[in-house]
Amino acid sequence: MPLLTIIGAGPGLGLEIARAFGRRGFDVALVARNQTRLDSLVQTLVGEGIAAHAFAADISRPGSVTDALRAIRDTLGPIDVLEFSPADRSLATVDVLDVTMENLQPQIDFYLGGALEAVGAVLPDMIAAGEGTVLVVTGGGSLNPRPSLGNVNIAAAGLRNWTLNLHNALQPKGVYVAHMGITALIGGGHPDAEPEVIAEALARLHDERRQPELHYVAYNG
Repeated sequence: MPLLTIIGAGPGLGLEIARAFGRRGFDVALVARNQTRLDSLVQTLVGEGIAAHAFAADISRPGSVTDALRAIRDTLGPIDVLEFSPADRSLATVDVLDVTMENLQPQIDFYLGGALEAVGAVLPDMIAAGEGTVLVVTGGGSLNPRPSLGNVNIAAAGLRNWTLNLHNALQPKGVYVAHMGITALIGGGHPDAEPEVIAEALARLHDERRQPELHYVAYNG
C-alpha cells in the first residue's frame, strides 16, 4: 500500500487529510509532538478501516523529526507522500510594524527550518525512485499577507517560495511538489472551510499532479 506521512497531524485538518488519502488506499503515518493525541487519532482511523501509525516528534527539534522519518521508513517502507503542515501557537505573532529579527527568527526556524529538515529527509528516496509527492500547507498570508501576522507571514512566504522552486526543479525527475495556501477560518462555519472539504482539495492536487500551487479561499461571514 502507498504511504502518506503527515507532519503536524492533529484532530482537524490533519485527521481529514489522513481520511482523504485513506479512502484512496493509503496507509498513514502521523507525526506530531503529543503521543497521547496521536494514539487517539490512530484509534479513530483504524476504527474506520485505515491503517494508521503514530510517531512522536517535535518540529522545533529537527533531529527528532529526522529520527521519526527514519523510523517510518524502517518500519513501514518508503514514504510516497509527505504532507507538511505543523503549527506552533506558542510562537508570538506581531504586527508588521513590530517585526524584528528577534521575533522573526523563531518563525523561520519552525516553519522554514522544519520543512527543510523534513522534506530534505525524504527527497533522496523520492528522487532515486523517480516518483513521490510533497505537499506543503501554509496560511494564506504566504500569498496575501496580513499586517497583524507580520513575522509569521515572512516565514510562510519563504516556505512557499522554496516549495515552488522545488516544484520547478523536481518535476523533470518525477517528484511532484505543491503548495496550498489556505485563506479560511478552518471549521469556522463556511461550508467550503470545513476541514474535510479542504483535505479533499489537497488530495486532488496529488491526484492530478499538475498545479504547483492552490490558493484555497473560503471567506466566513
